Order: sequence, then C-alpha cells, then structure tokens
Amino acid sequence: MTHRRQAPRTTAAALAAALVVLTAVGCSSKAKSADGASTGADGVKSGTGITDKTIAVGALTDMTGVYATLGKSVTQAQQLYVKQVNAAGGICGRQLELTVRDHGYDPQKALSAYTELEPKVVGYTQFIGSPFVAAVKQLVDGRDKGVVLPQAWSASLLGSPYIRVLGSTYDIETINAVDFLVKEKGLKAGDKLGHVYFEGDYGENALAGSKYAAGKAGLTVVEQKIKPTDNDMSAQVAALKQAGVKAVVISAGPRQAASLVGVAAAAKFLVPVIGNNSAFAPQLLDTQAGPALEKMYWFASPSLPIGADTPAAKKLVADYKAAYPDDGLDNGIVAGWTAVGVYGEALKRACDAKDLTREGIDKALLTLNAYDAGFGAHDFSDPKAPSSRESVILRPDKSVPGGMRTVRGPFVSEAAKGFTLKAG
Repeated sequence: MTHRRQAPRTTAAALAAALVVLTAVGCSSKAKSADGASTGADGVKSGTGITDKTIAVGALTDMTGVYATLGKSVTQAQQLYVKQVNAAGGICGRQLELTVRDHGYDPQKALSAYTELEPKVVGYTQFIGSPFVAAVKQLVDGRDKGVVLPQAWSASLLGSPYIRVLGSTYDIETINAVDFLVKEKGLKAGDKLGHVYFEGDYGENALAGSKYAAGKAGLTVVEQKIKPTDNDMSAQVAALKQAGVKAVVISAGPRQAASLVGVAAAAKFLVPVIGNNSAFAPQLLDTQAGPALEKMYWFASPSLPIGADTPAAKKLVADYKAAYPDDGLDNGIVAGWTAVGVYGEALKRACDAKDLTREGIDKALLTLNAYDAGFGAHDFSDPKAPSSRESVILRPDKSVPGGMRTVRGPFVSEAAKGFTLKAG
C-alpha cells in the first residue's frame, strides 16, 4: 500500500468554523440564489452547470488522505464512464464534463472545494467523507439543491431530497456484519464484542448499529474510539484482548484495519475481525498484514465485489484494465461506477422530461426504484431511506480478481429489517 500523508483530525469545531466561512461566501454571491433556469433550442429547460453542449458535474474526492486508494478508484471509474458515454454521443445531446477536486480528507479543503464548484456544476457524482457531506447538507437542501451521490454511508445524510445514500448506511451495514459473526463465526449470547471506530459521523453511526445488534443478540460491546491519524492499533488490540472479546468490528480506514489484524495475529489474539465497506483495500494484501487478513478478516459491502462472476463485473474489469493497465482492482471501482451510472440515468430521465435543472434531475432520481448496474439493486424513491439495506460479506483473497471473495451473498438480517433509521 502506498504511503499517504496523515489526515488532520476531523473535529466538530473545525467543521463548524469551515461551514461559517462557507455560508458567508455563499450568501455574498448573487449567482447562488437561483438556478438561473432557461429553455434551450431543443426545448430542454436547464440551469446551473448545463449548456447547450455540456453537462458539468463535480467530484469531491480523497486522492492523498486516509482514503486515497478508494478515491483514486472511484474517480477513475467515473472518468471511464464519462469517456464511454461521451464516445457514444453523450446525454441529451450534450457531453459530460467531470471536474475533480482532491480534498485529502481535510475539512477545510473539502468545504472550499464544494464552494468553488457549486456555481459551476449541476451536482456531484462523488463526495468522499461523511463529516464533510454532513457539513454542507443544510446548504444543499436549503439553497443549492444539486443532487449529491456521496461515497459516504452515514444515516445522518438520510432525509435530504438531494443527498442520496447508495447502499446500506453504516448502522445497517454493521447490524448485518454482527449477524454474520453470530450466524457463521460462533458469537453467542453473553460474549463480548469489540468495536474499534473513528471518532465522528462514520464511526459513531456504525457504533449505533453494533450496539443495536448486540442488544438483540445478548452481546456486550467493548468500545475503542480512534482518530483518523491513529495508525498503530497495538493499544487497542491489547485492551480488547484483556477484555476477553470474542470478535471485533472495525469502522475505520484500510490502514487501521491492517494494523489491527496484523497486531492481533502477532499477539495470538485470533478472533474474527469484520470491517465496514471502507475498511479494506486489496493493496493491503501485499503488505506484512496480508496473510493475517486472509485468515481472520471479513468486511461488509453494499455491493457485489469487482471480481464477481457476472457479465457486468467482467465487462467493467476488462474496460478498467484497458483504461488503467497499471492500477489494481478494488471495490472503489464499483462504488464510483454505480454512483456515476445512477447520475447518468437520472440525467437521461430528466432529459426525457425536458428538465435538466437541478430540481428536474432530483425529480428524475426519485423515479429510479429498481436501478442495477450489475452489482446490486437500488431504490431512490424515498429520500428518508438508503437505496438498499442489503450487505454482502466479503473476505480478502489474493487469488481472486480484486482481492475479494464473496462468502455471503446479498442479504438483510432480521435485526436490520426491524431497525428504525434516524435520518439527519
């Protein structure tokens, strides 16, 4: 795995301060007050980010921070989609333009990038970082109204007509993960379950899921909160081992997952470890932690893996390899491809309705109730719900394309079915 600079600590104070600046800048701009809709020669109503020849969309990614591997794959998959669509004639007689900004998982950079792109693009096919998306939610809902399809799965993002979660939220995903531990890894009532999690929106939403699932299964959760800058999990492993936990959930980045599993294996703390979908990158299999990850690590995903034995996956793999022959395969490709595909389908339906304004695209998105790019079905008809409650349990496997093998196909646990989501 390539070296990345450390991500700064994401604090509520930092986000609040950045949001104050963002709001002040936004309120001073006359261009932000309305979508400036007009009707073109083709009879299609359009607004911000749309011309007679182009459709401009934005991507707010992490190419240099804690999720650099994910960000690169998501972005390249979306660039591949744009290239293919444009080669086929575009959408609504217009070429797609994808403008990418790298925020490096830094709150100030993320919000500055959003401020810069907001008057230039119709919406966003990518926005990595639940805390950052949550920080602009009020602006998106109240003023900007551009559809955002983030690579973030916090329940705090639910309820927005414009920010739509693709796949199960972290709490649902964690409930499904704990169900896997109980059904297939021998966890039983009375056992202790460790949970290592990032402070902030992502980790705390996942923790809500593990606590709910633990309550249903008669387990006790032993918490270990960490920061995105914490890369050595030795202290956490020691604490969990001393507590006598029988399994561990990790809701953090790939680097933290690799450290946790590697340290646990070295300490002969051989309990099953399961992560959320963003807590793994196949590049980890080439590190010292690789053998331990293949033996004692699983992770929950909202979709089938890039190496799935399906026509859609095989075509995407072939196309991606042709476009980026020097890069590996991971599920960031699936996340990016699915999001940009959803956006593309919404644009097509908005075009059919002769309304490419931000509001028109949002209305079109609401009509997608069975979208499937080949990796899982999504329903966008209810803004208060994620597009799915399903999870797929994957296991690291260096012999499989993309380094991920499906061990439990798409499912929704009984606990997840009965869980009441708390929209932000």
